[in-house]
Amino acid sequence: MSNRPSFETYLEEVTAEVTGELKQTLPVHWDVPQSLVDAMQYSLMAGGKRLRPLLVVAAAEAFGAQRTAALPVACAVEMVHTYSLIHDDLPAMDNDDYRRGKLTNHKVFGEATAILAGDALLTHAFYSIVQSGRRSGVSADALLSIVEELSELAGARGMVGGQVADMEGEQGMTDLAQLQYIHLHKTGDLMVFSLIAGARIGGATEGQLEALRVFGRDLGLAFQIQDDILDLTGDEQKMGKKTQSDVNQQKVTYPYFIGMDASLEEVKSLTQSAKDALGRAELPDPSRLMEIADYLMSRDH
Repeated sequence: MSNRPSFETYLEEVTAEVTGELKQTLPVHWDVPQSLVDAMQYSLMAGGKRLRPLLVVAAAEAFGAQRTAALPVACAVEMVHTYSLIHDDLPAMDNDDYRRGKLTNHKVFGEATAILAGDALLTHAFYSIVQSGRRSGVSADALLSIVEELSELAGARGMVGGQVADMEGEQGMTDLAQLQYIHLHKTGDLMVFSLIAGARIGGATEGQLEALRVFGRDLGLAFQIQDDILDLTGDEQKMGKKTQSDVNQQKVTYPYFIGMDASLEEVKSLTQSAKDALGRAELPDPSRLMEIADYLMSRDH
């Protein structure tokens, strides 16, 4: 009989470990204004699926790497994701009052502090990545590649570019390819980063990294289409925010372009495509990553 924990137990364990690390993300001897610490922690501890850290850890462990080596990078990507949410919620962007069932950062701390908390999280992410080398001996070459890829995939060519395209798309979007670009970059690129960062910690080959890029790209697109669907059909209590927000903001989504049934089929097709790519990667143990793909396809929030 296998002693391998269930996926639900694995998810809880990784989430708890990442959250524990994030609670003490700033070194205790640093002299940092308490208001900034409070604003950073408010959003870091606001809940969420910890999906991107999970992907870092699962990818590293798929190659036999120790979880402790992956945790600083897992925390780094969560910091970048959290900064993006703080900034997305600002009045100049999506102007949201609630995130994950709680008041958004700027509603609690004010716009200026919220902006600076996001800035601090983004820059501290790079400090955190280096700690994988300091604490666990991850090679400098691997860390250089991880820093380079985070700069690319979270920046102008990646997540930030996707956000700009999303804002411009609100002025009138007529092309499904435009929407796909937004989803691939605004959401998918950080998922791709998470997978290849974890894989680099585990010593992946170039061929394995390329297969994981495809896995992350297709999984990220499926994830965001599922978000489009849940915005129309989800339970507000589980979602932690108002549903129908895309409709209210007149945002164009996959269900708008291709319909609900076709969108549901697209999620299934992309998830299968992602799993096929993962199969081609020939990882020592891809089972947790396969389970994550199934979990994301069936989620209800």
